[in-house]
Amino acid sequence: MYICPMEFASKHLEKAVSEIAQLPGIGKRTALRLALHLLKQPPSQTEKLTTALQNLVTEVKFCKSCHNISDVAICEICSSPKRDTTLVCVVEDIRDVIAIENTAQFNGLYHVLGGKISPIDGIAPSDLNIDTLIHKAASGTVKEIIFALSPTIEGDTTNFYIYRKLKDFDLKIATIARGVSIGDELEYADEVTLGRSILHRIPFENAL
Repeated sequence: MYICPMEFASKHLEKAVSEIAQLPGIGKRTALRLALHLLKQPPSQTEKLTTALQNLVTEVKFCKSCHNISDVAICEICSSPKRDTTLVCVVEDIRDVIAIENTAQFNGLYHVLGGKISPIDGIAPSDLNIDTLIHKAASGTVKEIIFALSPTIEGDTTNFYIYRKLKDFDLKIATIARGVSIGDELEYADEVTLGRSILHRIPFENAL
């Protein structure tokens, strides 16, 4: 089906729409609607958005310990004296940390891999934060590691790869219970199901 290209009376509007449309899930029509909405707002409101986005790029860091996003070198979760430092939950990305934290069922630390092993997408183990996880296991302070990756082929492949790297260390290796449907992304699981999956985790070897 032929779609007539949009005609813009302003090159600045056209440029703004083009940039907004590059965001995930945003098409040209939605981008135009957002751009026109911004035009209707007081300049101060748009400036706040611009500043927030600029700070997002320049000020947000990645925690040196768990690779979660943070405003400081070590994130609030890793530096909290209330967290169980012997328990580490391995997740794919920051969205999964947020999802699990929202369940209020986990009081340990996290380790954000930054993705899943996926040869089709060109993502190899060396592209992920696996070496720092192995270093944590070797330190002797961690007693249990929980795999909380999405139950997809890529997630299971990543779990198994890391399990083989960790199985000779003196620690428990568990995985979340399959309350989360096979093939689902973790971030979309409801909080009750996800929370129960964390609480009723099972030894990883039982899931093989």
